[in-house]
Amino acid sequence: MNAVRIGPVTTKDTGEVIPAAVVLGDYHMNDGYGWMELIREHGWAAIPNWGADGWNLGQWPFVIVAAIRTADGAGNLFGVASYSDGDVTCTYYRTEARQWDEITKHAHYWWKNGQAHAPADLPEDAAELLSRYRQPCTGLFS
Repeated sequence: MNAVRIGPVTTKDTGEVIPAAVVLGDYHMNDGYGWMELIREHGWAAIPNWGADGWNLGQWPFVIVAAIRTADGAGNLFGVASYSDGDVTCTYYRTEARQWDEITKHAHYWWKNGQAHAPADLPEDAAELLSRYRQPCTGLFS
């Protein structure tokens, strides 16, 4: 798969087929820093921190989570991509709330697995995270 392509995706929250979205795929050419540079050219941004207090999100350059806000003729689109040693997942949503839920799941996973410094009161399940850990840190998307 190409590292970046324009193609169809199905939104995870509404099941709509979006015919022409910027889709991120596996990137095994350089390291995560190279991936971040490449995706920036296509409107994506790597997220360094998550949660109101700005806990690390991933472990750059090995584990990176990125997001995009864009739109099509039907409305807003919110994307989330996860990079882990070159393996990439990419999903889209119609709502910002679902995008934040997905980023939170990634944050919890990497926190639980020791790939980023985690809050001391981290629960076993992402659904149990306190609200302060389920949002961007101050200024991330402003």
